[in-house]
Amino acid sequence: MRNFLLFIRRFSNLLLFLIVEIACVILIARTNTIQGNDIMSSANIIIGGVYQKQDDVAHYFALRRMNDSLLNENIKLRTQIAAYNSVDTLKDFNVNQAVVSEEDTSNKTITYANYKFRTARVINNSITAANNYITINRGSNSGIKKDMAVVSGNGVVGRVVNVSSKFATVLSVLSVKQQVSAKLKDGTFGYVVWKGRNADRLTMKDVPQQIKVAVGDSVFTTSYSFFPANVLIGVVVKKEMQENNNLQLLHLKTATSFRNLQYVYIIENKNLEERKQLEDTRAK
Repeated sequence: MRNFLLFIRRFSNLLLFLIVEIACVILIARTNTIQGNDIMSSANIIIGGVYQKQDDVAHYFALRRMNDSLLNENIKLRTQIAAYNSVDTLKDFNVNQAVVSEEDTSNKTITYANYKFRTARVINNSITAANNYITINRGSNSGIKKDMAVVSGNGVVGRVVNVSSKFATVLSVLSVKQQVSAKLKDGTFGYVVWKGRNADRLTMKDVPQQIKVAVGDSVFTTSYSFFPANVLIGVVVKKEMQENNNLQLLHLKTATSFRNLQYVYIIENKNLEERKQLEDTRAK
């Protein structure tokens, strides 16, 4: 303690100067003067550079995990291609799953029948708010538009809600104001929502009690939602019966790991505009 007091006494003038200097910089930065704007601009550049370096370091140390994920996804894709190539008759062929020979390598775009897939990198992601958003590094310059579905290599992620020239924000399925049309393996429909607590859990509601559901059953998207049909949402980990309406609540483990989400696919449904126009006309 004595040494600390001696240090303060010895450098009191310097410390006082630094405190006053910092206070002056803060006061100038809070005004709308030219100097204040310059300070804020410089601060944003510095902070942006720090965030970029932080992201680069995190990205480097996550390369091994990403490579493993890509290898697993390649296995799934190769399995699907082998299944499509084994079709014997035309009537067994699903046109919605046909791979169209069209690829834009500059934007990493692959056309898949009625859907066009674009890759993007996650540069910001929240999982603790009531309504969580994800920022991706692609925008209108890459063909990204509002209301496009976003998925990961494992399952659903969310929906594009805002787009700039180079970036876009995605409303995650981890949002209390969003619900996804879903179905069980037997075709039973319901809706998947987030209760706003656990980033690894979703809830499927409106499931009749007579429907037999087992822990471990998968839940998929339907064509009624903005997602393509049959995209994995999650796996049932718990069942709960509601006494007031004789419906089941199914608690799901999310197919997508939102805690370490780094790459996503943005899906363009080429028939979406036509479908929306038709549905809007019907609503009138």
